[in-house]
Amino acid sequence: MVVDYECRDGVARIHLNRPERLNAVVPALTEGLLHAFDQAVDARVIVLAGRGRAFCSGHDLKEPTPEETSLETRQRLEQIQDVTRRIRAFPGIVIAAVHGYALGAGCEFALGCDLIVADEHAQFGFPEVEVGLSVTGGISALLPKIVGPARAKELLVLGERITAAKAAAVGLINRVVPAGEHEKVALELAARIAARPPVATSLAKQALDRGLDATLDEALATEVDHAILTSVSGEYHHG
Repeated sequence: MVVDYECRDGVARIHLNRPERLNAVVPALTEGLLHAFDQAVDARVIVLAGRGRAFCSGHDLKEPTPEETSLETRQRLEQIQDVTRRIRAFPGIVIAAVHGYALGAGCEFALGCDLIVADEHAQFGFPEVEVGLSVTGGISALLPKIVGPARAKELLVLGERITAAKAAAVGLINRVVPAGEHEKVALELAARIAARPPVATSLAKQALDRGLDATLDEALATEVDHAILTSVSGEYHHG
């Protein structure tokens, strides 16, 4: 098993489990991730982390170059993109707990999540251009909106690794925690979120995600729709 899944008290834990390769991405890992999200139907929150010394070091460049048609290449890449789609479609919150390397596709997996908690020694980066590849996980849309177009181009074109502290300073991640505390803190946040009203939490995520691509009028209309949904959900009385 290259991806582990468990769920307790509404909090699912998904672990990338190729520690001998720093959880580098191969088709089996992508398929395992998608299967794990399929299992998370009863989860309120998901914590995504990596076993061993890293979160995910990106595509496994030591694997033989696949002999495939253009159609097969498209299908393989779109399956990787399905991870981003599945994270964003998940009605609850997905928290990335990052340590070691989050590079290339690994950084894309993390940035697709709703929140990122990083070990102080974590490193983030996009080495694709340097090795003659291109980004695939929706980063061309997400990254400029997170850090601005100028810094996004710098990160992609230069491919320099940045520390957790710098990643937090530019708004790439949410929290930097002491070494080895990334999963503990992520699970603490997950427990807090899982205890909150589920409809309101899900709508907050949806509103912000949709707002990234919406006009102001569209965002205002969505907010009214969501206010009506929360009023009929009965969660207001819970608060």
